[in-house]
Formats: sequence, C-alpha cells, structure tokens
Amino acid sequence: CPAPQIIRVQSPEGVKRITATKRETVATFLKKVAKEFGFRNNGFSVYTNRNRTGEITASQNKSLNLLKIKHGDMLFLYPSSPAGSSSETMDISGSQSLRPAGAPQVVEDEIDQYLIKQDGKIYRNRDQQLCRHGPLGKCVHCVPLEPFDEDYLNHLEPPVKHMSFHAYIRKLTGGADKGKFVALENISCKIKSGCEGHPPWPEGICTKCQPSAITLNRQKYRHVDNIMFENHTIADRFLDFWRKTGNQHLGYLYGRYTEHKDIPLGIRAEVAAIYEPPQIGTQNSLEILEDPKAEVVDEIASKLGLRKVGWIFTDLVSEDTRKGTVRYSRNKDTYYLSAEECITAGNFQNQQPNICRLSPDGHFGSKFVTVVATGGPDNQVHFEGYQVSNQCMALVRDECLLPCRDAPELGYAKESSSEQYVPDVFYK
Repeated sequence: CPAPQIIRVQSPEGVKRITATKRETVATFLKKVAKEFGFRNNGFSVYTNRNRTGEITASQNKSLNLLKIKHGDMLFLYPSSPAGSSSETMDISGSQSLRPAGAPQVVEDEIDQYLIKQDGKIYRNRDQQLCRHGPLGKCVHCVPLEPFDEDYLNHLEPPVKHMSFHAYIRKLTGGADKGKFVALENISCKIKSGCEGHPPWPEGICTKCQPSAITLNRQKYRHVDNIMFENHTIADRFLDFWRKTGNQHLGYLYGRYTEHKDIPLGIRAEVAAIYEPPQIGTQNSLEILEDPKAEVVDEIASKLGLRKVGWIFTDLVSEDTRKGTVRYSRNKDTYYLSAEECITAGNFQNQQPNICRLSPDGHFGSKFVTVVATGGPDNQVHFEGYQVSNQCMALVRDECLLPCRDAPELGYAKESSSEQYVPDVFYK
C-alpha cells in the first residue's frame, strides 16, 4: 500500500490539509478538495503557484506523482467567479474573508467595492534632513502611514477631524487577526423580544433584554467626506425660489458617490440634480407633503445612473436688499443644525442605509447627506454639509429623541412610559 501524503491547500478562507496517495488521480484529489472546502466540483480552480499559474485540471487523467506533487507541497485554491476577470475574483474573495461569521452576503455600493481594493496608505518622500539611509531604505520618518493616522489628518490643511469610513474599517481590520472578529453592531434602543423569564414591559425587564444606556460622544469617522455640485447653475436654480418669494425651500439631491482623493480612502457625494418635491414653505418653516411622483423620479434617476444622495434646504433671511446680503445666523454662538433638522436628517438617513458586509444586519450608518443654504460670515449665501451620527440615527429610529413642542430648535430624550422603555441618554 503506497504511503499516504499530506498536501496543503491554501484558499481565501485559510489552509487545509488533504490526505492523498502518490498514485491517486487528479480527479479523485480534486473531489477531496471540493468536499473539504464545501464547494461544488466546478466552483473553484487549484494552481501549483500563488500567481495562478500551473492550473491542475480534472481532465488530466494523471496521478499526483506524474505532476510532481509530493508530500508537504502547498497548492493554491481560488473560488471561480461567473463574471469578471481573474484579478477581480481574487480581490473579491480576499475581501469577503473579512466578513464576520454570521454576516449576510450583501452587494455593497460600487464606491465601497472600489475602495476595498485600494492600498490606502499615505506614501511619503525621503526626508533630506532626518533620513540617514539610502534611496531604497525606509525609516520612521518616511515609512508609509496608515489611512487612519490621526496626527497626519490633524496636520492637513484644513485639518480633518473625522477619518473616512473606509479608513476606520482598515483600523478595525488591521490587527493580527485581520478583523476576523470585527462586527459593526447597529445601536438599538428597544427591548429585545423573546425574553421569557419575566412578564413583558412594563411589568418586567432584565439585563438580557434591556437596551444599553447611551453616552453621546463624537463619532470618529464619517461616511461621506465631501459634497460637490457638478456646476453652479444647479444650486442657483434652487435658490431662485427664495429670491422670488422670500420663502424657504427644500429639495432632494440626486447624484453619485465617487472617490475623494484629498482624504485617504475618502468618499465624495457628487450632486448632478435637485428635485423639489411638493411642499409648503413660509419665511421660517417648511412642510414636506406626500409626493405621488417619488417612485417615478427615482426610476428616471436610476436610468440616468443617478441616485438620491441627500437633501438640501434654505435658511435665508435677507439683510440688505440693495447689497444682496443675507443674515449670518448659524455659528458657534448659536447652532449649526436645530434639533428638528437633526431629527429630520436622522429619519432620512434611516431610510437610506449604507450597505455594509461587516455588519450582521447587512447595513451600517448611511451615506445620505444634509446641505443647508444659509448666510456665511461674509453675509453671502453659503452651502454647509452635515450628517448626523449613528447614535442620532438610532435615537430617531426608535423614537427616543423628539423636538420640543414650543421650541422645535431644541430637542429632548423621551422618558420611559408604560408603552415604551427608553434607555438612559448621557452627555457631557
């Protein structure tokens, strides 16, 4: 009986050891590989080299000995993809291995798929004064930096307070375990259902079903790093309504997400059009009405390669009609967004979740942006872009954060009642 030999097979999921004999045919060996990795017979290819050369095919009715495959050799398995080039297949399979156990298979946005494949590192030139090595060497003064390097981001002009979302993912998945145990959990403010050890709320609650208290803090990352209008006429046309009537106006931004190269692994929302839904606007209020054309507009936009990327509203009060100046009302001494606007933004962001492979729910946060047309420090019209944090989205979704009735610019966290348990919300 020929001595058994162990052949190692490396795949994006890890290395497995297959027991085989020298006289075994290639077809028999490949069936063992398929069984070990849980593939159908034709769902993968095996190569003798890492760079996908020397493919071992089942059609070769030869033994492993004839192919010079011996005990202890390493072979390389790549899942085959029905579409796309071989290099794409390798990159995708590599990125999918980052999915935590139990995470659903989801198709992320094109920009996310593109950024996953990018290196993302910040390359620096050799420092003439500090580097003491040759042109090919690297030291602490010129080694490439990670995209989440806070010191680098703080020294950009202007400084960047929030790293990009993909830089944040690199930070989570950059350890020795390559993010194997990383799962981006969505915040929940609701009692978990199915707890049978006690009567339902308000009669009973326990540590298993009780949602955690929330401490409000600054989010370290942002899903969108920049907002750009394709041309100034888009914004000008939108402002015409206020110029003619003096009433505030609202619109939905349609465009696409592209790479923002000024920030490592950044995302930019490029606005190509503004759609103005049915609404009632006065000098200091806006009411959005039901829109019978909403689905048709989305369908037309998708056929043009566009999608809803955000919303825009005006908050403009004329100061001097002869000079054409407007009042500067939103600043560090007053507010940037009112509670009512934050809650509306949170509601829109919940309607447009960000598809994410690292979340057990298949989505995490949102790329939906908020733009305010308001007076700047020079008393001219300025466009300011915002997003609310994932904490705010959760508080709005679970109806814990509400605007005050008599002062909608202020908000409050709802108290627990017999109908709804509300977790404690702390802030400093």
